[in-house]
Amino acid sequence: MIVLPGGGYAQHVAHEGEPIVGWLNGLGVQASVFLYPLMVRHPQPLDALRAEIRRLRDEGAESIGLIGFSAGGHLAGLAALAPGADRGEAVDFAVLGYAITSMETETYRPARLILLGDDATPELRRATSLDALVTRSSPPFFVWHTAEDDYVPPEHTYRLAASLAAHGVPHAAHVFAHGPHSLGLARDSGDAAGWTALAASWITECERRAGDRDHAGGAVLRR
Repeated sequence: MIVLPGGGYAQHVAHEGEPIVGWLNGLGVQASVFLYPLMVRHPQPLDALRAEIRRLRDEGAESIGLIGFSAGGHLAGLAALAPGADRGEAVDFAVLGYAITSMETETYRPARLILLGDDATPELRRATSLDALVTRSSPPFFVWHTAEDDYVPPEHTYRLAASLAAHGVPHAAHVFAHGPHSLGLARDSGDAAGWTALAASWITECERRAGDRDHAGGAVLRR
């Protein structure tokens, strides 16, 4: 799995990087942090992430999952959903924590301004909104948020989950009652701490299904 920390496309938040790798390693999942480009315009972060996915495929990775938080969750979702990826850039599943999913809302405007600029057209804003990119062949998603998040409101997760449901895409969505933005592993954070146990079983199932599919005839590009 590739770990994408948040930080509003302006920084990489440390507690959403290596601690997540450590948790995944404890589950028996190989993982690494990818420090995508910051303070640059779309599609530079997406292009860089796709290159990293291709590198891991070339090194023999049979399945690639992404886990991203906040802006890193937005980037993970773009890599999983945006058109234009080739077979070597396919994503098998994605886990998004309190992710920015829509560039059409006015919430968390600073990240949108960095990625798209102040003069972004309605078409560009929609083309980088995850809920608008879902198709019936999109990969599975696990999304979680907290209802008290005032930086990236849970509306972002609701919008994506509704689109996944409308297109019949396998997914799990969890919104916990309490907790601020940028929880990371959310240890000692009440009910929100349960996201890791829920995600662990979901990731295990996704990896098993990806392995079964590969052994049955290879990865299929989802678009």
